[in-house]
Amino acid sequence: MDAAALAAEFEDYARRHPDERATVALFEALLADPQDPFRRERLAGHFTASCWLVDRVGTRVLLTHHRKLGAWLQLGGHADGERDLARAALREAEEESGLPGLRLVPGIFDLDRHWIPEHKGVPAHWHYDVRYVVRAGAEERYVVSPESLDLAWRPIAALAGDPQADASLRRMAGKWLALHATR
Repeated sequence: MDAAALAAEFEDYARRHPDERATVALFEALLADPQDPFRRERLAGHFTASCWLVDRVGTRVLLTHHRKLGAWLQLGGHADGERDLARAALREAEEESGLPGLRLVPGIFDLDRHWIPEHKGVPAHWHYDVRYVVRAGAEERYVVSPESLDLAWRPIAALAGDPQADASLRRMAGKWLALHATR
């Protein structure tokens, strides 16, 4: 995916979520930066890719108890130079879950810019996380990767109202429920 295609995806996202225009502008500015924003070595901030990995019926999401951050979050990680962030999100889903038959749903599902604290000598920095929906197939038995302390399927409706859950998880749960309430 080239920069123009990703820019078009950002514009499509802004059209679907006009209340998030300021967030989209931050992502567009990063994309336009001449220093490669797809590499983790860019410590002023860089793109990451993650997924809202839902079961085949769409009522549960697979979360990771993230080893470095110590929180329950969606699966995902660094782009590591990959400019097709959808492909990077699917790769992360496969690597972190061990689930076969995963299917990527086209289009950006969510955008989130969040601060990552210093860890093992890597200075604190911004992650510009581009999130996609990934659907699981019939197999739901996951494998916990070394990046996670644990994985768990969580009901999306319960997650939406869980005050202990990460705010971006609650936002994505709300988006998912709103999207599927109209179908």
